[in-house]
Amino acid sequence: MRLRTALCSAASALTAMALLSACGGSGTAASSDGKSLVGVDYPRSDTDFWNSYIKYTPRYAGQLGLSLKTTNSQNDVAKLTANAQTFISQGVKGIAMAPQDTAAIAPTLAQLEAKKIPVVTVDTRPDSGKVFMVVRADNRAYGEKACQYLGTKLDGKGKVVMLEGGLDSINGRDRTEAFNDCMKKKYPDIKVFGEATNWDGAVAAQKLQTDLTAHPDIKGIYMQSSFALSGTLQVLKQKGLLVGPKDKKHVFVVSNDGIPQELKSITAGKIDATVSQPADLYAKYALYYLKAAIDGKKFKPGKTDHDSTIVQVRAGLLEDQLSAPLVTADGGTYGGVPSLKSGDTSLWGNNLG
Repeated sequence: MRLRTALCSAASALTAMALLSACGGSGTAASSDGKSLVGVDYPRSDTDFWNSYIKYTPRYAGQLGLSLKTTNSQNDVAKLTANAQTFISQGVKGIAMAPQDTAAIAPTLAQLEAKKIPVVTVDTRPDSGKVFMVVRADNRAYGEKACQYLGTKLDGKGKVVMLEGGLDSINGRDRTEAFNDCMKKKYPDIKVFGEATNWDGAVAAQKLQTDLTAHPDIKGIYMQSSFALSGTLQVLKQKGLLVGPKDKKHVFVVSNDGIPQELKSITAGKIDATVSQPADLYAKYALYYLKAAIDGKKFKPGKTDHDSTIVQVRAGLLEDQLSAPLVTADGGTYGGVPSLKSGDTSLWGNNLG
């Protein structure tokens, strides 16, 4: 039997966004226009993925009847801390954030908890501290799906480069550990060159260039985010390796985000796969949970009505793990992992208008 959470209030069950279950009271504080005022800190605006998230946020705030204040911490935890102080001074009733340094955010979370301002974290999970809900896909599954795809394409042997994200982030650690664990367990004859990049595309390109020069027989690349897409394509082109998948010189590339350029690159045969991170649903459910927190609702682990599962990751901390499918040109199954075709209209990257 599937565990499902249930709304205790019939009125809440009738709201358009009540896709999850909850129990609790109301008593929402409002801004001058009668809407609940919330703050959203954008973590950065230098990637296509986060710019897509930024675009979706006001759209869903309007649907939920929320009044919105926004800041941008530019991948700097000190700026995020300062932005939280700004939100407090503006009287917000809840804050959504995506801390890139998941350890250093703890003191800010403690301050917000003391002021009874609920927090929802998006894409990342704090290493410690209390938040109302984490809205995130299963990042270990990202690494595992990339491993299964490359392992299948390379017939379990050869060399691959993993362009890691920042290991100060739970996302970078999850993707790196899962990819390595999967390779060791299922494809022990594949050698992995792990390269730390701190989510920096220029660093990723430089290290990939060095690896391909030292090891011209590398046949696979796992980019932990689309931050490395442009540089990777440039390096492959310079080395005469940006060829179609049927060419024996082809290097199989798996990315992670699902931005439009990735999907177009898969269709064109420039890269081979990606894992589609739901930028649209990150915005949607971050705001949904903020509204639920303000309304005094509670959640528990179990399946949801939007193809996800709420899990308890540690005592007092829940995470709604949204769906993030593998995407390929043919929509095939690789190492037991099903995929969607890159042109599938259900993918947010094909619907970003």
